[in-house]
Amino acid sequence: MLWRLIKLLIFLSILAFAGLVSYAYLGPYFGVDFSAPQSEIREPVTLDAN
Repeated sequence: MLWRLIKLLIFLSILAFAGLVSYAYLGPYFGVDFSAPQSEIREPVTLDAN
């Protein structure tokens, strides 16, 4: 009984991993955008050189 549960958990983890990988590769074809938002940030820096 315990061995069947372990096999089921292994099978489900492999299935979840395959689903996550396929979602990452096929997501842009379905309109999902995974890119990070890009914006320019400018901050003044004061250098203390003696």
